[in-house]
Amino acid sequence: MALDLATRDQLIDTVRRFVAERLRPLEAKVAEDDAVPDDVLAEMRQLGLFGLSIPEEYGGLDLSMEDECLVGLELGRTSPAFRSAFGTNVGIGSQGLVMFGTDEQKQRYLPGIASGEIVTSFALTEPEAGSDSASVQTRAVRDGDVYVLNGIKRFITNANKASLFTVMTRSDPEKKGAAGVTAFLVPRDLPGLSVGKPEKKMGQHGAHICDVIFDNVRVPAENRLGAEGEGFKVAMQVLDRGRLHISAVCVGVAERLITDCVAYAQERKQFGQPIAGFQLVQAMIADSKTEALAARALTLETARKRDAGQSVTLEAAAAKYFASEMVGRVADRAVQIFGGSGYVADHGIERLYRDVRIFRIYEGTSQIQQVVIARETLKRGG
Repeated sequence: MALDLATRDQLIDTVRRFVAERLRPLEAKVAEDDAVPDDVLAEMRQLGLFGLSIPEEYGGLDLSMEDECLVGLELGRTSPAFRSAFGTNVGIGSQGLVMFGTDEQKQRYLPGIASGEIVTSFALTEPEAGSDSASVQTRAVRDGDVYVLNGIKRFITNANKASLFTVMTRSDPEKKGAAGVTAFLVPRDLPGLSVGKPEKKMGQHGAHICDVIFDNVRVPAENRLGAEGEGFKVAMQVLDRGRLHISAVCVGVAERLITDCVAYAQERKQFGQPIAGFQLVQAMIADSKTEALAARALTLETARKRDAGQSVTLEAAAAKYFASEMVGRVADRAVQIFGGSGYVADHGIERLYRDVRIFRIYEGTSQIQQVVIARETLKRGG
């Protein structure tokens, strides 16, 4: 649901001030402690950030895709670990339920997801199934009125905090590829479900990924999400929205880096003048600004198309591909403009340089986006 202009402006201003006044001063601490403080998480819940995309009838803000992207732009101006704390509730961890859930499933889970009482995770990736997501091997075997799940999921965001998982399984071993994949809503407290320790990562310290292990987990049949064999459809529709959200965050990070670069270049002096006066530094700023503006325009235009009910599989893939690659280039130029100061931790540039690298990998690698873009372009005839 699109907000009226005044309400949208108020929400964006609130998020902008929250980012500037509460989150940015904590960036170094969160990275060092590898944790977002509990009081900050409580404030995020109060602001409604866990329920940005959840329908109003279940306690969420029910933002349109465009409005969600505008909020994502603001959230990108600080460490991505903060957004990750509630990102799965807004995107991949909840949208399968919103799009495909039964009324009973929605009533049971969505209010808690919107309030942040329930943290969600999206369990698709496996040791042998990442980009080839239709090849999941976690098994779901029907046994009367339950399905018995066995398998391992890998690199699952927020798994150590989650109380509800959307899990992609192979329910029909006779059907290869997407046709045999079924989705389930799996509560954390079911016997046989365990979570591994958080992985040590290159960046985004404070946001966690873990293995999730299913050992004869008996999931009620009523927890199946959609029909048998619809799991891949659930996953792909969820990822369309998630890719736009990530695109907006990438733009926000790029804009923050550009602002930091401009301030530093005007202050830092070499050869008797600010380095902002040197054309080669100006060229890096110009390239970064141009690419960020292009990514912003593509992301918001695609969001508006999705809100209008158009299919945006191609455009969402293009936005995610371009925005995630773009922010990597901007971060690299930022390190170059800051020089030695960009390589050490004082200014936070090296931290953001590491943080943004994952954007080219999760929710579909850049190479998968290229495949999707080419396939859809060929399908459309140009």
